[in-house]
Amino acid sequence: MGSIGEPAPETSHSKPPPGIRFVEYIKRSPISYKTHQAIVLIVTFFAYLTYHATRKTTSVVKSALDPQSPDVNLKSPFSWTRAYAHKPLENTSNSWILGGGWAPFNGADGTALLGELDVAFLFVYAMGMYFSGHVGDRMDLRIFLTIGMFKCLRIIPIHGWPSVVAVVGNWFGKKRRGLIMGIWNAHTSLGNITGSVVASVLLKYGWGWSMVVPGLGIAFVGIILFCFLPVSPDSVGASLDDDESLSPKKEGEEITEPLLRGKSDDRDAVGFLEAWRIPGVAPFSLCLFFSKLVAYTFLYWLPFYISHTAIEGRYLSNEEAGNLSTMFDVGGVVGGILAGHISDRLDARAITAASFMYCAIPALFFYRSYGHVSMTLNIILMLITGMFVNGPYALITTAVSTDLGTHSSLKGNSRALATVTAIIDGTGSIGAAVGPLLTGYISAKSWSAVFTMLMGAALIAGLLLTRLVVSEVGAKIQGSRMQEPPRSRSPVTDISSLGSRQEVFFYPETVMGRSGDH
Repeated sequence: MGSIGEPAPETSHSKPPPGIRFVEYIKRSPISYKTHQAIVLIVTFFAYLTYHATRKTTSVVKSALDPQSPDVNLKSPFSWTRAYAHKPLENTSNSWILGGGWAPFNGADGTALLGELDVAFLFVYAMGMYFSGHVGDRMDLRIFLTIGMFKCLRIIPIHGWPSVVAVVGNWFGKKRRGLIMGIWNAHTSLGNITGSVVASVLLKYGWGWSMVVPGLGIAFVGIILFCFLPVSPDSVGASLDDDESLSPKKEGEEITEPLLRGKSDDRDAVGFLEAWRIPGVAPFSLCLFFSKLVAYTFLYWLPFYISHTAIEGRYLSNEEAGNLSTMFDVGGVVGGILAGHISDRLDARAITAASFMYCAIPALFFYRSYGHVSMTLNIILMLITGMFVNGPYALITTAVSTDLGTHSSLKGNSRALATVTAIIDGTGSIGAAVGPLLTGYISAKSWSAVFTMLMGAALIAGLLLTRLVVSEVGAKIQGSRMQEPPRSRSPVTDISSLGSRQEVFFYPETVMGRSGDH
């Protein structure tokens, strides 16, 4: 196939990207399968790193647009109630010079307006996510991603995430998917770190430069992506023979090749409603709604919160606050990798995601209560909070989305991954819009109430996976019983009990049929 969205042209007619063709011409030999995999990981890594770098800048710029806000001081180390003061407003001139503020955000309702600005962007982002995933399964993903990266320079909602996940899913099978995608998904946090540092450095020259420079960066990476990204093995005529973990399925074995290929690609792309009916899509989508609500509140408001919070009795400058906020994303890198690795070892995505969300609740409480005590304690607590908040967010948007997009209920139809990813991340993005919006209003009265909202969202996110957690636990208990010596029970009874189990499992290896059919 030429791409996972085209009507399966002959492989011989497919042409690799121009950069790949140039490298092969210089080498005078084809590029190996593993080299193609490395190119896919590197190119898509930097593509979405620049996506997030451009997205992060608005959170750093907030402090320059609205330089006054309620201060944060604890009445006692164990109190959840805050007293309020105000940072002095240096001047009210409308300029790009740091410290002056920018109308209308430097008024009394500045924080609420900033929240509305966030929701305006994120709501359009979420709606565009649903649309772009549907289109991504029907056209050349390399072209689609390139257009999306250049459109980021303008206000047009063409998003790359569903397509990026689809490309990576085409090249990597189920084996170690959680770990590989956990490491690969570090681009999210590293992009946030890059955006924070770049925006903080440029802020002294005027907040507009903090927006322009990352935009030029994403355009440059878009050119690299167009020249080098192979969207699937078939699009470049790559062979699976040199990768044992990705070799085609043998009789009686589970499917481990990337996306099912061959005649199955002649089928129409999966529809929006059909994708919603895939087991696991709805609960993980709703879980991501609340997970991204928490994650994106930190993404858009953490530098602002830090700059208006006295740490060791001292206020940090906007640049210092932006740089300090990167510790949350450093924790996110660790959390994404750890969640992916644990979910691979346990073969339990829902258990891992729910556990991380539950652990995020005390992490949020302690960061709010004790983060002001010292800089060292603030950094430690921010790292821990970032790890537990971003871990499940990274897991669901990568490995889980790919699992569900290659679900056996699709019966070999590979043209669903971008649509499934778009549904999951699109639903999550609505939550990402709601969180910053509510924070804009609530923070004007109480940051403690903001953290209470975040803890409640984390709790709901974990509870939404309860049914899937129970299913995974039940599967493991049943599996351990199957491994017990036959003297303790009748094999006939075991087979009968397996045949009566409900069709609740959703990972590729558990196949939509009854467990007894295996």
